[in-house]
Amino acid sequence: MKESVVIWLAILIPVFGFAQNTHLASATPNTDTNLAQKKPLELKERRILPLFGEVSKTSEQIDEEIRFLSECDKSFTSRAEASSFFTARAWEYLQEGSLDTACYRFNLAHLLNDKNVETYWGLGVISYQRENWVEAKRMLSRGISLQGENVPLLVDLSTVDLKLYAITSRKEELDEAAELLNRATALDSTYALGQYNLALLHYNLNDLDRSWEHLHKGRSLDFNQMNLDFVELLKAKKPDPQGFFK
Repeated sequence: MKESVVIWLAILIPVFGFAQNTHLASATPNTDTNLAQKKPLELKERRILPLFGEVSKTSEQIDEEIRFLSECDKSFTSRAEASSFFTARAWEYLQEGSLDTACYRFNLAHLLNDKNVETYWGLGVISYQRENWVEAKRMLSRGISLQGENVPLLVDLSTVDLKLYAITSRKEELDEAAELLNRATALDSTYALGQYNLALLHYNLNDLDRSWEHLHKGRSLDFNQMNLDFVELLKAKKPDPQGFFK
């Protein structure tokens, strides 16, 4: 499943987040999940929030979870295996654009195995697709806390930080993106999205020579993942030193 996870994140999370977005007023945790703290949510509403909204469980929810776990114990050799099964189905729903169904499947996978990194990864992607950047960052960070040397996951979290920086201009977001990308490239400098994100990082730092350097490294690794809109922005500030992009 790991390879397909990388593929879908490449599709679902844009490489560059330089466009402003009006859906997030600030980088404070004012997320959909916090709505659960303001009013009681029905079970059907909790199902489509990351980790069921992380609020106190009702008796109805507890009873449903007991039944679900019992059925899985009968159908699978282990709960880890069951978790992997529901994770795979969740990615399929995510591919189809069925975010609510995918979210519920990732929640079930997490219920079965809270050490399954892909559950946090998938919920982070869903939050990103819902334009809930802070929740996306929180979910991906929890995944990294379990698997700190996962290069694609580190790079995806840097993408969220770069998106937040584009919205808020807070330097701490840029600093964190730099730290994540330094870790990722130290582990694997051949991961193309890491090089492309470094290009954007140095663009934001106004270090245009290094931005071009990393852009060309990414191009040599995987041209198909290049963001041509970003190339135009970079060219407007400084012509390509290599003359590849006219």
